[in-house]
Amino acid sequence: MMKSARKFVLISCGLLVGLIGFASALRWLQPRHEITGSLVMAAGSGSGSGAVSRALNTGDASGFARVTEPRQLAFPADHGSHPDYQTEWWYYTGNLRSADGRRWGYQLTFFRRGLVASSPQRASKWATRDVHFAHFAVTDGAGKQFFATAQAARGGEIGLAGATADPYRVFVNDWEASGSGDNVHLRAVADSASIDLRLQAAKPLTLQGDRGYSPKSTGVGNATYYYSFTRMKTSGTIVVGGSPISVEGLSWFDHEWGTNPLGPQQKGWDWFGIHLEDDRDLMIGQIRREDGGADIIGSITGVDSKAPQYYLKDVRLTTLDTWTSPRTGIQYPSHWRLEIPAAKLDLTIQPLIPDQELDVGLVYWEGAVEVRGDVTGQGYVELTGYGTSPPIAH
Repeated sequence: MMKSARKFVLISCGLLVGLIGFASALRWLQPRHEITGSLVMAAGSGSGSGAVSRALNTGDASGFARVTEPRQLAFPADHGSHPDYQTEWWYYTGNLRSADGRRWGYQLTFFRRGLVASSPQRASKWATRDVHFAHFAVTDGAGKQFFATAQAARGGEIGLAGATADPYRVFVNDWEASGSGDNVHLRAVADSASIDLRLQAAKPLTLQGDRGYSPKSTGVGNATYYYSFTRMKTSGTIVVGGSPISVEGLSWFDHEWGTNPLGPQQKGWDWFGIHLEDDRDLMIGQIRREDGGADIIGSITGVDSKAPQYYLKDVRLTTLDTWTSPRTGIQYPSHWRLEIPAAKLDLTIQPLIPDQELDVGLVYWEGAVEVRGDVTGQGYVELTGYGTSPPIAH
């Protein structure tokens, strides 16, 4: 086992290897288009490449539907798969504590990638139009360890992977999310770590953007349909080193689907999903462009399950420090100040541990963070596009 105590599953099939690399680029994380503002990057911040945009938009998208306007989302049907669109993800992240006060983070994410727009006309049960894959990671704050792994499987009648709405079930091999959408059972087992968690929504679902229509750029069709459960009470068990540990805390869930959602000049993003102690749920993201510019976007889901409150201007995100991976040499932002005067927020955000870098095809950073300032809190941050992903071994 490597010093960082991480486990990487390498997929032997060349096609699936490429798609796992695509997986971490699938989500431009939590894109709320209701907040705009300015970005201040500290000197020495990492530079990125166009790999994220290329991964999202590469491939034959002919025949797949595009997201071009709002539509009425319907549940439970929209909890399931949308195969008319090429790209889809179900994204769970959370911050948990054990009885001894130790902090834990987890990520369990499921992705579907359409290979062809219509089902193949073949009698074999192995015939499929989709590939499904998943990322799983656990952060041990006290032990300063991070565990990450990935799986992939074909869809279709063979039953190795898929997504259904009623009953709700999203699965890749033996990793799964099941239940009813707002009441979910998560299970994932790997050599290095495993989880068995129950999630119950504490607020109604939020339709992001314009009634669930979430543009990513000004290009026609560069958008997704998008909703989330911003605050889900969570309890269950984490197993690390063979020892089961009872935990409880809060999780966040996002579901998005679309075709070619990013614009050609968009190279990566920094995304912040934060649970504040005053019951507000804060989402801030910046999409970085090839020309060096970036736009800050986001929303605040209000207290007591009220409709989201959006702050449209006067947002400032400043990078205060960086961290360089000893394995890949990639430099990431690693300490931030976030100011939203209209919301009376002046926050600093730091990783629970610096090294929460995943290498599951496309290298990216995603991990648990702690928040201090006018209001304390905790959350998750994802950083993509900060380096060229190395080839993965077959």
